[in-house]
Amino acid sequence: MMAIAPAFIDMHHPLLPLPEALRGGVVAIGNFDGMHRGHQAVLEDALQEAHAAGLKAIMLTFEPHPRSVFRPDQPVFRLTPHVEKAKLARVLGLDGMISLGFNSEFAAQSPDRFISEMLVSGLAAQKVISGYDFHFGKDRAGTPDYLKAQGAAHGFGVTIVDMKADRTGDAVSSTRIRQALEDGAIGPANKLLGYRHFFSGTVVHGQKNGRKLGYPTANMTLPDNSRLREGVYAVKMVRADGSVHDSVASFGRRPMFDNGPRVFEVHVFDFDGDLYGEQIRVVLHEYLRGEQKFDGLDALIAQMDKDSDQARSILAKAEPLSELETRLWKREAII
Repeated sequence: MMAIAPAFIDMHHPLLPLPEALRGGVVAIGNFDGMHRGHQAVLEDALQEAHAAGLKAIMLTFEPHPRSVFRPDQPVFRLTPHVEKAKLARVLGLDGMISLGFNSEFAAQSPDRFISEMLVSGLAAQKVISGYDFHFGKDRAGTPDYLKAQGAAHGFGVTIVDMKADRTGDAVSSTRIRQALEDGAIGPANKLLGYRHFFSGTVVHGQKNGRKLGYPTANMTLPDNSRLREGVYAVKMVRADGSVHDSVASFGRRPMFDNGPRVFEVHVFDFDGDLYGEQIRVVLHEYLRGEQKFDGLDALIAQMDKDSDQARSILAKAEPLSELETRLWKREAII
C-alpha cells in the first residue's frame, strides 16, 4: 500500500552538505523521465529495502535531462519535468528527491568521483538501487557492474533491477512513451506509464475565439520541447484544490484563425468559473482527431459539438482511477 511521505524533501540543484534527513538511506538513482512502470519497479525496490531496514528512501536524479546537455540542438521531449517528477515521487511514498544540476562539467567527472563525493560523502548511502541500463560518469563508464564493485569497496549494498517488459516482451521505456505521445497513441502511452499522462501549466489569456463560438477555453502554453501530437483530445482538468473536471481540448495553431504559436486549449464541461492565472493539470485520456480547417465557422462549431459529445462518452466510460492516480489527485497530494 502506497503512503504519501508526510515530510517529503524536494531539493533542486542542492549544494553540499545535504540535510541530515537525506543521509544514511536507500538511494534510487536514474533519470526517471516519465516515472513509468520500469522506473516504478526501481523505486518500489528502494521503498521495500528502506522500510525493511527502517531507513529513508531517496530518489537521486538529474536536471536538466542529460540528453539536453549532450545534444542541445535536439532538446528531449520531457515526460515529467521537475515538478511532475517530485509529485509522483512523493505520492509513491519516497521521503525525498534530489535533482543534481547536470552540465558538461558534471558529465566529465569520473564515476569514482561521483560515488565518493555524492553517494558516500554526501548521502552516506546504505544501499543504492538502479535500473539495468543506468550508466554514469565520463563516457558513461559507470556501468551497473562497476557500481556493484564500488559498493562492495565502499561498504554500501547495490541492487540492479532487471528490465520491465510489457505484454509483447518489449522493454518499458521513456523512448517508447514519447513516440506514442507523438503519434497520438494515448492508450498505449498510458499503459506503459502505469497512469494517465499529465502535464501542468498556468492558464493564460488567449484571443477569446472559443468564447465567441460558445466554447470558452483555458489556455496553456506547452514547452518548446513538447512533441505531443497536435489535434483534439478527451481530457480531464485538475484544479489546485484537487477537483477533477471532464473536458475536451485542442492543441495546435488554430488554422481557422491565426495559424500562430502552438497553444493547448481546454474547454471544461459544465464549468462557469474563472481560471486565469491558475495552475492546472491536464490528464490525457484519448486522441480524437487532427487539426482541421473548415469551410466556415458553422462547420467548425458543428465539429466541436461532435468532439464534445465524443469526449463526454469516452470519459464516462473511462477506467476507474488507479491507486496511484487516486493519490495524485487528492487535494493533500497537490504540490
